[in-house]
Amino acid sequence: MTAPLSSDRSRAALRISARVSAELLLVFALSAVALWLLGRMWSVVWPLVVGLLLTTLTWPAARFLRRRGWPPALAASVVTVLFLLVAGGVVALIAVPVASQSGELTDGVVEGIQRLREWAAGPPLNIGDAQINKAFDSAVSRAQEGVGSMVGAVVTGVSTVVNGVVTAVLALFLMFFFLKDGPRFLPWLSRQLPGRLAADVPTVFDRGWATLGAFVRSQAAVGLLDAVLIGLGLWILGVPLVLPLAVLTFVSAFVPIIGALFAGFVAVLIALVSNGLTDALIVLVIIVVVQQLEGNVFQPMIQSRGLGLHAAVVLLAVTLGGSLAGIVGSLLAVPVAALIAVVWNYVREQLVDPAGEGGTDEAGAGGPGTDEPDSGAAVPS
Repeated sequence: MTAPLSSDRSRAALRISARVSAELLLVFALSAVALWLLGRMWSVVWPLVVGLLLTTLTWPAARFLRRRGWPPALAASVVTVLFLLVAGGVVALIAVPVASQSGELTDGVVEGIQRLREWAAGPPLNIGDAQINKAFDSAVSRAQEGVGSMVGAVVTGVSTVVNGVVTAVLALFLMFFFLKDGPRFLPWLSRQLPGRLAADVPTVFDRGWATLGAFVRSQAAVGLLDAVLIGLGLWILGVPLVLPLAVLTFVSAFVPIIGALFAGFVAVLIALVSNGLTDALIVLVIIVVVQQLEGNVFQPMIQSRGLGLHAAVVLLAVTLGGSLAGIVGSLLAVPVAALIAVVWNYVREQLVDPAGEGGTDEAGAGGPGTDEPDSGAAVPS
């Protein structure tokens, strides 16, 4: 005979469920409000984000000069000027040729897709023309919509260029101030917060800054190695548009998993169109080998400690970021997910039962460089 349900326990379970549901609804509502405010302030937030990302790349040089006795303002000024010179050199030597060959790159991709269509129509796949035409027409219509969007962007291009210039200038000024005054931020923040927050918030900021810096610098280094090795292989095979493909490989390194697949797909299509099937297969092998070296050799050497994110989490984060905010969302998805993981790990550390604690959870350590006295979050006081 089945035992009857306890009315007291049932009421207690319902009360707990109702309370948890109300708390979750409150959290979701506050999150929605925060995202809405973020969208309203995006014209200020975006230069701030770019400035922080640039600071993570340039902070090691500024820290090196500061440790040799350079005044903070002088060290920040020298690093900023050097960064501008390097960026200008990159634009002059790479961006201009890439822009001049972008049309050829687009034509090559379209022709490669057409060849894949012809191959799929033959044996052994024998996909019917109706299916291919339907998929191809859908792709063409999307491409035409994209062209229409680009035409509209060109019509309003003056505003876009002005906004881009303003963002770049603001980001550079913010980078200078972050390099100059960043290490003073955490002590200032500790003095402004009451009670336990004076220790908790600066600690989370410190770990988040270390994690963000580790991600940006390691992805830049790994992307550069990928671009050099894949570009060298394309150059040896005589594949055209080597420079644009190498630049595409470097940029796509900042979008884990999906970026590498996209850059490799474009390189194989260009090789198929220009050099034939054999060279396209060789390019595919080169890309696979380089990606394996990246995952098993380059990244462990350059980034001694990972972000603590599973590959499935990275893939879902990139997909969600791209669906919410396009290219910008894809670029920022993994750093944001890593920062959320830092906060979550720190909260778990604080909630661990001391009696059952077997040791310190190293997953919340954030990344390399957190033990340095002046590696605080680079935000001006």
